Amino acid sequence: MEYITLKNSDLKVSRICIGGCPMGGYGWGDVREKELIQAVNTALDNGVNFFDTAETYGLGQSEITLGKALGSRRHEAVISDKFGVHAQKGQPTFYDNSHDYIISACDGSLKRLNTDYIDIYTIHYRDGKTPLSEVVETLEELKKQGKIRYFALSNIHEDDKEEMKQLKGKFVSFQDEYSLACRKNEKDMFDFSENYELTPLTWGSLGQGILTGKYNLDNVNFGADDRRSRDIYVNFHGDKLLKNLEIVDVMKEISRKHNKPVSAVAIRFILDYIPDSVVLCGAKRPSQVLGNVEGADWHLDKEDVQKLDEVSK
Repeated sequence: MEYITLKNSDLKVSRICIGGCPMGGYGWGDVREKELIQAVNTALDNGVNFFDTAETYGLGQSEITLGKALGSRRHEAVISDKFGVHAQKGQPTFYDNSHDYIISACDGSLKRLNTDYIDIYTIHYRDGKTPLSEVVETLEELKKQGKIRYFALSNIHEDDKEEMKQLKGKFVSFQDEYSLACRKNEKDMFDFSENYELTPLTWGSLGQGILTGKYNLDNVNFGADDRRSRDIYVNFHGDKLLKNLEIVDVMKEISRKHNKPVSAVAIRFILDYIPDSVVLCGAKRPSQVLGNVEGADWHLDKEDVQKLDEVSK
């Protein structure tokens, strides 16, 4: 496994991080707690020490499952948790970065995770009204209380840069969607990394699964319990699907060349193309973790990177 120390911190994390959205259960098809727990332990056994979740994933179920899976191995893991999406069953969802909400959200997450501290507490989404400086004041309060160790950002773009200039060095990382199927945020990834002292974490790194190589035009008809059946998940619909399958064809060629899973090629492209990055990959079962782990400890050839760069732009 490869490791990196997150900027502005002493946190040494694996460059492959297990994304916790599938642990929430909602919208991921057939999800079984036993397999999720096995997946977490398989990750730890194979050098992955970094896990990402959010209070909104399954309305807290992801945190509960992750806490249960880690159990007595909590000390082996670095947990990144996210706040800012105020969601309750049967009520409208909205973004909230207010002081009182953050305090209560953190306490709720600690309880569900069954832990005394969260390593990285991340602003999932800005609420459009609370100044970033005020959010940082609240997070500093939680840090002094020992409830969190560091804090970070997610889904940030051009509009956030002016506020961030005044807070440079406060955050350790940022998350945004990035993969061979989605390169629209590439400029921001490099900009925030180089100019704002933030370690980039990529979510959607496998394009919700399209970059694993197991899908084609005949098997993308997902059931109603799978979010990918909805048009908003563009990777599996229309012209975008056709383009992604073109990318996957090139990935399959490279996977055969290196004797690696197609998913490992998707991960390796990010790790090589953005050298100080961490790749977030969701997993529902141990076999998926093992496939993802194969993205570490090797490199694509220059010609491989060029081919993938050209077909995915």
